[in-house]
Amino acid sequence: MTKAQRRAIQNYRSRLGERGLARFEVLGRDTDRDLIRSLARRLAEDTPEALALRMTVSQSITHEPPPKGGILSALRRSPLVNSDLDLARPHEEAREVNF
Repeated sequence: MTKAQRRAIQNYRSRLGERGLARFEVLGRDTDRDLIRSLARRLAEDTPEALALRMTVSQSITHEPPPKGGILSALRRSPLVNSDLDLARPHEEAREVNF
């Protein structure tokens, strides 16, 4: 490998590091190649879907139950958290029903 090729690879890997990514080698079955590549591609994204996939795969591998408080944390992330909504309903007397 020439000096220019080594420098290009070093620059490429440093740019990956700046984005929080790392290059590594994985051993697996040849039939799983596309699956592992698509999984790695999806996990490299910084999206809520990638976070959910990461949690699902981690729980599947470690066989741990999902953490408690998932609904509460979802409600806390809601865009309506600090909005001043008036959810009180006016109290009305019951209506008369004739049978």
